[in-house]
Amino acid sequence: METATASVWGSTLAAVFLVSLISFSGIVLLVARESFLRRIIPVLISFAVGALLGDALLHLLPELAEEGGLTTGISLVVIAGILGLFVLEKFIHLHHALGAPAHGHLHPVALTNLLGDGIHNLVDGAIIAGAFLTNTRLGVATAAAVALHEIPQEIGDLGVLVHAGLRPKRALAYNFASALAALVGATITLALEGAVGGISRPMLALSAGAFIYIAGADLIPELHRATDWRVSLLQFFGVSAGFAVMAALLLLE
Repeated sequence: METATASVWGSTLAAVFLVSLISFSGIVLLVARESFLRRIIPVLISFAVGALLGDALLHLLPELAEEGGLTTGISLVVIAGILGLFVLEKFIHLHHALGAPAHGHLHPVALTNLLGDGIHNLVDGAIIAGAFLTNTRLGVATAAAVALHEIPQEIGDLGVLVHAGLRPKRALAYNFASALAALVGATITLALEGAVGGISRPMLALSAGAFIYIAGADLIPELHRATDWRVSLLQFFGVSAGFAVMAALLLLE
């Protein structure tokens, strides 16, 4: 495990900032044809599934096993990560019923979306920081996994904000501001490691639980919407490619 040195701070915050820039990927929603989006989104989701599960199964859990063993306590923290994401998403979905955009005012669903996304990004920043505290290879792999699942999510988030009455430029600005919450999460995690120590191991366990939940509860059900065998085959290769990328990152020192 690494301490929160200047190099760890720099690598972590740089990676988190780059991931935050993915909030601008929603621009594709404004310029691309609907037919193109229908083709590309399933591929992105498939790749994200493999990346998230690959990071959890090939990087996070093996690292935990090597550093101190997969104890019952660690398993409970993984479960806490799954339950925590479930509660967070339940809160978001229960307040996410879209109505007609309000004239001259920000629709409440836009505020709920930004709040929920901000909390989610806060967690992502903490997850990336916990990985970089362990080692650079794990930090890079985790940042890549977070980035890949953020792309389709950010496109959807921008669509919600525009539907809620925000002009596209304003929606992009608000979405980026929400994404910067990841820097807050990373900073808090690094500061806590410097102050009390020992935070990286539970953060890795929370990350594994969160990634397993996101892939299994959010993304894989989306893939099952496709019934065409050609699309399904493409999804299979997309998931396999995500695993392959995570496996390739094992070669990094």
